[in-house]
Amino acid sequence: MRGKGADAVARYARSRFVGRGRRQVEAQGLSGNDPLAGVANLFDLGLVFMVGLIIMLLSALGARDLLDPKSRLTILKESSRGEMELITKKGRKIKAMKVTRKEARGRGTRLGTAYRLEDGSMVYVPDRPAGRGEGR
Repeated sequence: MRGKGADAVARYARSRFVGRGRRQVEAQGLSGNDPLAGVANLFDLGLVFMVGLIIMLLSALGARDLLDPKSRLTILKESSRGEMELITKKGRKIKAMKVTRKEARGRGTRLGTAYRLEDGSMVYVPDRPAGRGEGR
């Protein structure tokens, strides 16, 4: 048998904590049978899932350098219509330039050479900066 003190504590705990969430829901005018109550949680879960997929895609493509603030990256992209775009990333700055087939004139410096391989892929080989030897 329990004493009067234990019964009082049990009654207090039940009145204080049991059904507390139900009272708050009823006070806000929401019913406990609301089918859309979990939609917000599903939306959050979807966002987390999409971020995970984006990170996995960047890792699978070996493009983690896009997220590195100290990296330098150059990509030459060709669309199905034959339009070419040169994308360069230096640190946190990303520039995209359209490449045209028009001949350009003016002064500049040679940066490197681009080669089209037999399989149709292109390779860009940057020139070595002046002052660097072959053995370095």
